[in-house]
Amino acid sequence: MSSLRVALIASMRFPIAEPFAGGLEAHTWALARALTRRGHRVHLFAAAGSDPALGARELPVRRVVLSAAARSDTSMPGIAWMEEHHAYLGLMLELARDGEDRFDVVHNNSLHYLPVAMASALRVPVITTLHTPPTPGLESAIQTGDECPVTFTAVSRFTASSWRPTVRAARVVRNGVDTDFWTPGPGGGDLVWSGRMVPEKSPHLAILAARAAGVPLLLAGPIADRRYFEETVEPLLGKGATYVGHLTRRRLAALLGTAAAVLVTPEWDEPYGLVVAEALACGTPVCGFDRGALAEILEPAHGLLAPPGDVEALATLIPRVMTLDRRDARRRAVGFCSLDRMADAYTSLYEEVTR
Repeated sequence: MSSLRVALIASMRFPIAEPFAGGLEAHTWALARALTRRGHRVHLFAAAGSDPALGARELPVRRVVLSAAARSDTSMPGIAWMEEHHAYLGLMLELARDGEDRFDVVHNNSLHYLPVAMASALRVPVITTLHTPPTPGLESAIQTGDECPVTFTAVSRFTASSWRPTVRAARVVRNGVDTDFWTPGPGGGDLVWSGRMVPEKSPHLAILAARAAGVPLLLAGPIADRRYFEETVEPLLGKGATYVGHLTRRRLAALLGTAAAVLVTPEWDEPYGLVVAEALACGTPVCGFDRGALAEILEPAHGLLAPPGDVEALATLIPRVMTLDRRDARRRAVGFCSLDRMADAYTSLYEEVTR
């Protein structure tokens, strides 16, 4: 396996650093480290404040200075939108100038449209991973020319299928977790919910299900939507439901490993579900709603799924899930969603597109 020079483009909305703002940041961090361990030279373009151990280079954000006349224009977008737009524009122009001299492949893990729209200006292969359901920005970018030169991957079969009207063939490379870090724990008596505190993740439904099942619940994750948390989640805390904060990976791994089961309660179609892979790696079975790609990861031996949004059905499944064999959960993580499998798949794809 030859060493490759990889330009890894991250989302600039949040730093690629612990504690991670979400699954996308955790994925990018883990991928950069895994590729580096394999001997590849990874150059990460990311938001300010990203982990210096990754050798990240801050995306070229230039503070926008606008005249009063420009600011008063009714077509004026938000400053944050403009700064993000110009950061990716600056990066793609830079790569168009001399990217082929510095890199063998560009792997775009951002959600921005410009790395796709401007890929034809580069003389180096571009791979884009589809992490979300279809967005208007990316769909329109794919249609910029007669034929999009980008090679696409998707994080699940479900996500690949949802993009099929625009992307005819996206190779499925599932997100992986480091099974040397996320290691089996002894289990315990509590349930755990982990993720961003936002309506589409619906931690409030996890509280209702756990309470109906009579099992204590610990909730961990960043409060990404303060209003939702204060109005919907916080009033339900207490009576067996406790918010333990936004945890580092090490503390989260310890929490997952000492849980009887992990609840996953999306009210949107999960493109993948990284917390499911993390839980399984810690030997902890999963109970959740059957949305998006979750059914691709979970099998009855290590997880059970209720109909979407059905809190009563979810509560009924919880006692059954708590009895599942933790060894089956761990085996699933190692065999199906490990970081090694993901990094090997991406390395093979890099070698394929650079031949």
